[in-house]
Amino acid sequence: MAVFFKRALVSAMGVLLGSWMLPGIQYVDYQSLVVAVCWLALFSAVLRPLLILLALPFVVLTMGIGLLVINALLYSFVAYLVDGFYVDGFWYAFLGALIITVLNLFFNSWINGAQNRVRVAVSQNGRVDGSLDPKVRKQTFSERRALRRDDDVIDI
Repeated sequence: MAVFFKRALVSAMGVLLGSWMLPGIQYVDYQSLVVAVCWLALFSAVLRPLLILLALPFVVLTMGIGLLVINALLYSFVAYLVDGFYVDGFWYAFLGALIITVLNLFFNSWINGAQNRVRVAVSQNGRVDGSLDPKVRKQTFSERRALRRDDDVIDI
């Protein structure tokens, strides 16, 4: 639940920044801004995963730009629902969604905490030093295979 509120706060910052930077995104008062952010956070949590699943081939073919299109559609839908929050067309919604996406990328470590961190240990001789991470174990004899000189080795 804390992640939801953190994402809503970052979305609020994005909508506020977007309305300040872009003339096509406007709000009448802070009450309409709060309502728009609440709807945007709710739609991002509920509708966005479903839309991504339905549009997965489009998202893959556009190499992720389709996610911005989905976010822009949600942004436009919120502007349609909330009185006092206005977006003047798809491209302003796209730029507003881009601002929110960049802020989400910037604040991702704060939103998710340390749960998404990955440690990669690289060595020249093919051995993993267990002193870097106590969770690292060596392979057993049955797990090993012969390494060729041009193999890339990633031990996770």
